[in-house]
Amino acid sequence: MQSAANFPRIWNPSPIGSSSKVQLVNLKQHRKAHALHCLRSEGHEEKLENSSQDKLGVSSVVKEDKHKDIWNLFREAQQNILYLNKQRLAAVEELEKLKNEKVELLERLNQLEAESQIVIKKDKSSLLWELLLRVDSMVLNGLIGTEEASSMRQLVREHQANISEFPLDVLQQGDAQVLAELRQLPNRGKRNGLHVIHICTEMDPLVSVGPLASYITGLSCALQGKGYLVEVILPKYSTLDLDEVEGLREIEADAYSYFNGQLYANRIWNGVVSGVGVTFIQPLYYSSMFSRDKVYGYPDDVDRFAYFSRASLDYIAKSGKQPDVLHIHNWQTAIVGPLFWDVFVNQGLEGTRILLYGLKLCLVPPERLELCGLDPASLHRADRLQDNTNPQMVNILKGGIVYSNKVVIMSSAPSKSIPGLEPTLAVHKEKLFFAPYGLDNSKWDPSIDVYLPQNYSAENLLGKSTCKVELQRQLGLEENGSATIVGCIFSEISGVDLESLKSIIRSRKKNDVQFVIMIMNEDQMIINEMERTQDEIEGGNLKVVTGSNEVVSHLIYAGSDIMVCLNFFQDPLLQVPLKALKYGTVPIELNPQTGYVGTHEQEATTANFINSLFGRMSLDQALDLMKDGRLWKLKIVEAMEKDLCCDVHISAYTSIKSL
Repeated sequence: MQSAANFPRIWNPSPIGSSSKVQLVNLKQHRKAHALHCLRSEGHEEKLENSSQDKLGVSSVVKEDKHKDIWNLFREAQQNILYLNKQRLAAVEELEKLKNEKVELLERLNQLEAESQIVIKKDKSSLLWELLLRVDSMVLNGLIGTEEASSMRQLVREHQANISEFPLDVLQQGDAQVLAELRQLPNRGKRNGLHVIHICTEMDPLVSVGPLASYITGLSCALQGKGYLVEVILPKYSTLDLDEVEGLREIEADAYSYFNGQLYANRIWNGVVSGVGVTFIQPLYYSSMFSRDKVYGYPDDVDRFAYFSRASLDYIAKSGKQPDVLHIHNWQTAIVGPLFWDVFVNQGLEGTRILLYGLKLCLVPPERLELCGLDPASLHRADRLQDNTNPQMVNILKGGIVYSNKVVIMSSAPSKSIPGLEPTLAVHKEKLFFAPYGLDNSKWDPSIDVYLPQNYSAENLLGKSTCKVELQRQLGLEENGSATIVGCIFSEISGVDLESLKSIIRSRKKNDVQFVIMIMNEDQMIINEMERTQDEIEGGNLKVVTGSNEVVSHLIYAGSDIMVCLNFFQDPLLQVPLKALKYGTVPIELNPQTGYVGTHEQEATTANFINSLFGRMSLDQALDLMKDGRLWKLKIVEAMEKDLCCDVHISAYTSIKSL
């Protein structure tokens, strides 16, 4: 038996001791749980409290925003009501104003009607004297010169028999309106004007090689605007821009014409170009004559245009046309002159006369005249077609001069001649009319000029002020609408008196005069000299532009008040004086030719017109004239309305009919 000592002792806690320990542990756990519960409860309550406060804050903001919105809507409604009230009051005032204006207008109409009744009762003698006295007024206010006034008085007296036809309402208007109407007296009762047919080789925009094309179109449109009936006959080139022809149609019947001993058929086309009737002649047998790449420059040019000239006359005679004037151009159609008088004058054209515009010569052997039916033996004479310097040849342009009733020479040179034909022109000097080169009105017309910021015309000059400001802006001049701009455009600088030019610039250093000089020349020495002068002028009132810039050149013509020219005869191609007049800019001469006198009593050159309208003014005199704004405007409006080229031709046409 084991001893008790060998068994392990097992501790047996008493029941009381064990129970106390368990209770102690449970108590601690309970306290811990209670503490956690309290903490959790406190955190939850804080969250609930915060959540409630947040909800309460959001609700307050929403209420405040709604309150603001309502207040804003109320204020807007108040403003709208006030605005509508103002509009209503303004409408009432405007209505009242219109009523008053209506009453005033009715009163004015009644007054005018009463005045017109008084005028109607005037007899011819009263009207005659009223017009004569208005001429006196025009002289006194500088609207016309004494020479024109004398002519105007004579004109009024000559129309005394039908003076009652003068528009009576015009008498109630200003002198300028009366003057414009008086100038129409010669055409009174002649609204249809003359019937003119151009036989030519170019017409813009159909076919254009040189200045003839724009000359034909511009002159034709201008004449039709004055009551003339104008048509054009052209070869039907294969290169024609037929899209420019309105109502192009082919005439069914062929028209035959004589050439080289036989009759040949031609196809005839017609249409309208720029408001002018145009007829095209297309050879059938000689179809290659005008089916070429170029208009001129072929060995058979004489044959080609002789055929066309004869075909044109055959067509006119056959169609029964009886024009007042056949207007022929350069050597290409100058042969129409001898053809008309030797062959066609007795074919229903007894009342027709010939006018030639010509510059270029063409010499051919006499036998070539037979191609179109002329007799070489009768024409190869010194007083007819024989050339002045080469007697073995005939000069077709000379034949045009000899066989035309009147001759217009387009020239700006004082010599007013055609080299090689001086003896012929001297013999036929009574036929001669001289005109400046006409402008291409599709390009040089301020009312349609695409290079201007705003177009203008003689009837509305507002755009010219805009052009002035734009010119100042582009060139860096002070933008001052009241400043006077003096422009200068030179193409050939070799003839410029630089010292005179610099002198007039330096003499006008005031801020109210600005100079713009365009030098279309590559002479660097001249350019450097003018640029040094530019640096000398204080205030930046001189700007020098070099090279050819079409936009700037158009802007200089439009934006300038005065244009300084070398003289009125030099540089006929650039045509500075003529363009200046067209754009309402007064031209003055830097180097006037004081000794020049016109070579023919009928001559109407640019220089003569400028001198008659403005006098031979210096720059200082022109600046003084500008101070009289009314007179200045009257003069530039008259200059813009003047078409020197057209006026010369009208004089030539009119003189032809009196032969």
